[in-house]
Amino acid sequence: MATRQSIEDYIHRCQQAIEFAQDQYNHTARQEHYNAEGYTEALQVLENAYNEMAVLAMSANSQQRERLNRMRLQLQQVQNDLILQRY
Repeated sequence: MATRQSIEDYIHRCQQAIEFAQDQYNHTARQEHYNAEGYTEALQVLENAYNEMAVLAMSANSQQRERLNRMRLQLQQVQNDLILQRY
């Protein structure tokens, strides 16, 4: 079973990944294609967070899975925004 602290740590890392990705998104919106490296790194950070979630969810209880699911939706939204470059 996942501990409360491991879930909290993971949620915090996801929030940091989302903030980083949003910063890269905003930077890319201003610079267009000149920020390819940071943009790619942001997508990779989001993908790593998403993959880590799959492992963590296997040992989570139902309440923890609900929190993880909400975070998954946030991660996917930011990923979609980056991929579609909605600016």
